[in-house]
Amino acid sequence: MSSEPAKRPPAARSAPRVWPGRPAPLGATWDGEGVNFALFSRDATGVDLCLFDDASDGTEAYWVRMTERTDFVWHAFLPDVRPGQLYGYRVHGPYAPSEGHRFNPNKLLIDPYALEITGPVHLHPENFGYVLGDPQKDLSFSTADSAAHTPKCAVADPAFSWGDDRRPRPRWNRTVIYECHVKGMTARHPAVPPEHRGTYLGLASEPVIDHLLELGVTAVELMPVQQAASGAHLASTGLTEYWGYNTIAFFAPDIGFAAVPGRQVHEFKTMVKALHRAGLEVILDVVYNHTGEGSELGPTLSLRGIDNVSYYWLNPADPRHCLDFTGTGNTVKASEPRVNQMIMDSLRYWVEVMHVDGFRFDLAPALGRTEHGLDMRGPFFQAVGQDPVLSTVKLIAEPWDIGPYGYQLGGFPTGWAEWNGKYRDCVRRFWRGDPGQVPELASRLAGSSDIFAASGRGTYASVNFVTSHDGFTLADLVSYDHKHNEANCEENRDGAEENYSRNWGAEGPTESAWTNRMRDRMKRNLLATLMVSQGVPMLLAGDEIGRTQGGNNNAYCQDNETSWVNWDLSPEDRQLYHFTAQAIERFRANPVLRRRRFFTGSTRPRARTKDLSWIRPDGQEMTLADWADERNQVLGMLLRGEGADDVDERGRPVFGETVLLLLNGGPRTRYFVLPKMKGQGIWQELLNTAHPGQTRLVKTPAINLLSFSLFLLRFAEQP
Repeated sequence: MSSEPAKRPPAARSAPRVWPGRPAPLGATWDGEGVNFALFSRDATGVDLCLFDDASDGTEAYWVRMTERTDFVWHAFLPDVRPGQLYGYRVHGPYAPSEGHRFNPNKLLIDPYALEITGPVHLHPENFGYVLGDPQKDLSFSTADSAAHTPKCAVADPAFSWGDDRRPRPRWNRTVIYECHVKGMTARHPAVPPEHRGTYLGLASEPVIDHLLELGVTAVELMPVQQAASGAHLASTGLTEYWGYNTIAFFAPDIGFAAVPGRQVHEFKTMVKALHRAGLEVILDVVYNHTGEGSELGPTLSLRGIDNVSYYWLNPADPRHCLDFTGTGNTVKASEPRVNQMIMDSLRYWVEVMHVDGFRFDLAPALGRTEHGLDMRGPFFQAVGQDPVLSTVKLIAEPWDIGPYGYQLGGFPTGWAEWNGKYRDCVRRFWRGDPGQVPELASRLAGSSDIFAASGRGTYASVNFVTSHDGFTLADLVSYDHKHNEANCEENRDGAEENYSRNWGAEGPTESAWTNRMRDRMKRNLLATLMVSQGVPMLLAGDEIGRTQGGNNNAYCQDNETSWVNWDLSPEDRQLYHFTAQAIERFRANPVLRRRRFFTGSTRPRARTKDLSWIRPDGQEMTLADWADERNQVLGMLLRGEGADDVDERGRPVFGETVLLLLNGGPRTRYFVLPKMKGQGIWQELLNTAHPGQTRLVKTPAINLLSFSLFLLRFAEQP
């Protein structure tokens, strides 16, 4: 089928000068004299560069047929164009869905390399390459022009004064991650100026930075900030794509988080600079596995209209249909050389130009999909591993997608850390009282060597978390037995069914004093466990102050008070905040709690004690029979101070304090005999979840370990 547009818009002003330009770099590049435009499309037959005077214009002021093509890159240099110029593309080629081709020059397309986008993507019927409602569905061809409903790209001005900005670069074993949403973090913050709430500048404000520093975290992991599109299925509900996991422009910061639209690049850089000045890293949650164009029935906004066959995985038996390894309708073809280049160029841009410190990759196994199946040593992972820029930043994988063999926890290369979903589930099960959890819990507390050691990595490979944006908040985890997602307008069918949660006597808010006391203690148990486990701890924003989503475990479309952090704190919320800060301080202060390498469980060279011992309630070491007892819900973990493996900046050993961790995940108080230590000394409480804030000296040979409680004690040697 012909893909010619119904008509060509007339020129509204005199033609700009057009020179041949260069095929590299891709995108729109201002060099101080003019702008070079370059776009990759292997199967296009023609490319039009469209220039606009205003973001709302439905007709371009002028269009340029790009006649130069080098190695499938269409390029032109316009010496009269300056930063701020608005533009988009119309791409010609066959409209043959059965062959995978979906070219339609009636659709204005977003440059995949655009550094700025003029507005959010709100879908209209004109954005679809086919005629909505036509019985042939996507086999039909739409002649409606989409320019009025497609955000324009803007040529960016790279000027920004970074001053002496430097990456903080804390080591993995000294990293505490705080996962947050740019808008949700400050939308309700009373101390943030109203005009900055919900923006990059709001996140960079003094009250927010003070909160993070007092809490003790070292890195903020931002939920997606690359320009996203709202899903078509939300249009009729009045809801929006709040989480932002439908990226449509991999280089452009989302305009929705800008205090002044059009200043989003400058404001993002300002945010990074302010966080760096405070010693905080900035890690981006990035979504390169799919785009906001969805399945073959989705809109034509960018890659689909530029070169559908090159950019997306299509069903080889029927190229009309996308292969969906992500659950979103499409999968980006990361093994295609030019697509791999686009992802790598984008990552380097965020590091080199925007100064970010690392990335968390959504559904990371999808990036390893090749024509021969899943390859965790495939082109994308090889490219990252050898890249002199990207190999130096923090790389975190969400180690699963929904395709065949998609669960790849422990399967990533050296240099990569991974979200440890097994840690999350085991810790939740233990603290809700499930029997038989002690053996696995021991592995999770010790860094999950059973999962990660075979890859040659250390404890940094395990990013430990109890909650994340996806699922219950900490408060809801101990307040609801079941999800309550009715507000998502999907009849509560969305979201995970099994959350390993427990409501402790009532579903949701209650007046029961006992239930509320238990919930508060369970929050402390979960937070303390997170901070005393080997690996990299990650905290969900608001968990430290009791944030609730009302039982919604999939608030992806709730851009409202359901998702926003509530800063109106009760006395209990403030107490939880101080406990969380105390737990983080215990982690940061003692090197034995944040080892770089896995424990051996054996006597260390030139030492007469084990680096790790597992203790039972009589004070003796655990036996095989103890490990096999599924009724056992009590565990002691003795960590020797000389077992720390950290070093200072000059490589000198840094020793820690000997600590004893005691956990009782059962309903009965247990009498726990403290292990005998060589030398004179006394045990002191550091954390006590049953009595927060208590730091008494233990002068008895045993303690009563209350039901559902955690103790952390240190052994203070005395002369």
